[in-house]
Amino acid sequence: MISPVALSVTAAKPGSKGPKVIGQRRGRLLLNRTAILAAAVVILFAVSILLGSYTVTVPDFFKILFAHLTGGEKIPGASFIVMENKLPRAVIGTMIGLAFGLAGALFQTMLRNPLASPDIIGISYGASAAAVVSIVVFGATGAAVSGAALGGALGVAAIIYAISSGGVMRGTNRGDAAGNRLILAGVGIAAALHAVVNFLMTRADIRTAADILVWLNGSLNSANWDRAGVLALSLAVLIPAVVAIAGPLRILELGPDAAAGLGIRVGATRLALVIVAVSLAAVATAAAGPVSFVAFLAGPIARRFTGKASLPASALVGALIVLAADYVAANLAPLLLDGTALPVGVITGALGAPFLLWLLVTANRKDA
Repeated sequence: MISPVALSVTAAKPGSKGPKVIGQRRGRLLLNRTAILAAAVVILFAVSILLGSYTVTVPDFFKILFAHLTGGEKIPGASFIVMENKLPRAVIGTMIGLAFGLAGALFQTMLRNPLASPDIIGISYGASAAAVVSIVVFGATGAAVSGAALGGALGVAAIIYAISSGGVMRGTNRGDAAGNRLILAGVGIAAALHAVVNFLMTRADIRTAADILVWLNGSLNSANWDRAGVLALSLAVLIPAVVAIAGPLRILELGPDAAAGLGIRVGATRLALVIVAVSLAAVATAAAGPVSFVAFLAGPIARRFTGKASLPASALVGALIVLAADYVAANLAPLLLDGTALPVGVITGALGAPFLLWLLVTANRKDA
């Protein structure tokens, strides 16, 4: 019979790495790769402002910024382009990327399904339908359209959650089935809302339909400091909420039964997660329209890059996707399309469709 002492000596062989050491190394790797993503966001942010169809040198940028903040002498033309076009566009692009990335990662982690993102489950369509109704039926413009989009996203999310709330609110294995019901309910409602949008588009005049189409694709062309301020205030409230629920979310990944056994109130936690995730997607959609597939792409890409599900990494990947796609849409696409700039959502949609197909193919291979 082997004594417990012998077992402990055998288990602790020289050179062996315990779980604590491995966990520390994984934590450092995650932190390092998240720092790389943060640096990439800063670089792309600078590229968006300094380069493109109108280039600005670094000294001129700081001169323009300092003059704007202190009321000093402005550079004719350059000051307007930087402070009223390039800088607010980059700021809003970064913030909506962070919001969409966090929203998608929260849904995907909570439901343990890579298809669970605001794009797929109908929340973005709720915002789109409400915005189109406000434009076509009520003639709304500007902030009224953004407000309608925000209300539409929240309303559709409430309907979807109510349909699937039976198992989601209970801390049992049936919660997983309810998660699938939530996705299916969202897909069905999204299809119905898509039909509503198409009907209203046929009833609108040509000019209104063209404006609606740009908004539906997601665009940063109307970026301004007022929208940036509202979005910044919203994120100042929502990001601390994400930090507060990140711990329970990590435990919830173990499954509803295990989470309940560890003292987590599963139903209340899931409800809080849904509210925060929907709010993030709603404020981002209200600011720039339903920029497609950012929420869907950010989480899986971040997970593959860092080797682990990470909310900060997902947020940074979302910002990278939006900044890169907007640079291509605003500066490179006109070179290929005889001067025609594209909405940012056209580029993200082109990236998201093949990624979705690849995800489905790899999932089928794993199941086989």
